[in-house]
Amino acid sequence: MRKILFLVVAIVMSLGANAQEIGKETQKRMQWFGDAKLGIFIHWGIYSVNGIDESWSFFNDYISYDDYMNQLAGFTAEKYNPEEWAELIAGSGAKYAVLTSKHHDGVALWDTKCNDLNVVDKTPAGKDLVAPFVKELRKNDLKVGLYYSLLDWSHPDYPNKTRKIKRYENDSLRWANFVDFNLCQLEELSKQFKPDLYWFDGDWEQSAEKWKAKELSESLRKWNKDVILNSRIQGYGDYATPEQGLPVTQPDAPYWELCMTMNDSWGYQHNDHNYKTPNQVIRILVDCINKGGNLLLDIGPKADGSISDEQVEILKELGRWTNKHAEAIYGTQAGIPYEHYYGPTALNKTGDILYLFVPHKPNGSLVLKGIKNKINRMWVVGNGTKLNWDVKMKQYWSAVPGIVYIDVPEKVLDEQVTVIAVLLDGKVDLYREQGQVIESN
Repeated sequence: MRKILFLVVAIVMSLGANAQEIGKETQKRMQWFGDAKLGIFIHWGIYSVNGIDESWSFFNDYISYDDYMNQLAGFTAEKYNPEEWAELIAGSGAKYAVLTSKHHDGVALWDTKCNDLNVVDKTPAGKDLVAPFVKELRKNDLKVGLYYSLLDWSHPDYPNKTRKIKRYENDSLRWANFVDFNLCQLEELSKQFKPDLYWFDGDWEQSAEKWKAKELSESLRKWNKDVILNSRIQGYGDYATPEQGLPVTQPDAPYWELCMTMNDSWGYQHNDHNYKTPNQVIRILVDCINKGGNLLLDIGPKADGSISDEQVEILKELGRWTNKHAEAIYGTQAGIPYEHYYGPTALNKTGDILYLFVPHKPNGSLVLKGIKNKINRMWVVGNGTKLNWDVKMKQYWSAVPGIVYIDVPEKVLDEQVTVIAVLLDGKVDLYREQGQVIESN
């Protein structure tokens, strides 16, 4: 009995040690992602020819499948300049980019040998579009992400073709063929391009068991042990991916990323001019930073490979702002609760510098409450101007910190969002008084 008890204890301790080791491995793998804060999503495919919804146009019966695929003939990529793309992305302040290697329509942007539905064999572009872009991202010290749709509404062995049309209901042999096809393409991508990140999509149509998500994730890490996977692989991903809707509260996931369009479309649509302003984009980025997450901002190149002027201008102004305020962006952690400051905040890694984001021209002094630390210094990030502050209502007999009033001269304000750095005498220490319930007779 005693030997059995020792054996059980040893097994439990071993499992605990392994779990701890896995946790450390995950943290190491995810470090660059957690520090990055900004990435650029790129939706590029044949849907840009007519400027229609990518893949969903035929799936939802807005147009016929044949009319959708006729766009193959107009996808030229004649103005595609991956060097300019990479420089524009790097200039925006992004630390990684994610390119749609294949959307739900099944059209691959690389020279896949797993089938012939790709831009090399089926479009006037006639060349691999992924390889040169990956090369240029690496040149600019940017991490490489590849979007890959697990479902493929064009593949003859995938059960669904449109919302109403199914190729089959139950056919284990055809399904096994499709799973092998996915594995074939992902092995190509992994071995040829060695991406730092996979951005999966389309997992909702099948279960983890049917996708063989566990085996797939293990294969991806066999080919590249440090690869990061997003959450859309039925529970085997590394980070959460809210889409379009900015989280109101901080997500529970330790790592997360908001993916968002510049206008209302992922791919290029010439009729969609509802672009967010640079100010709106920057303030959304700030909200993501405040909650400890990343922003993956989308661009949609045209069928010829050029990027519209509106998108270029947004990226350039974003780059001006991120370059100026780099210390308050990259490598930061989530800020303090809004009760302490009327706006978004962030903390440096050691927690002794508090960054205050100021999206408006202040009407009077900024207010900081409940900070138990001594404040050593304040300055305007990207400007260097030292700021004055005053403490009111600090009573020597009370544990409640005083209210800090910060004067910010108008001349130091950034035209988009101003950032104030507050250097503390140690890791931020917040006063969080528990409310008392007063009962009346």
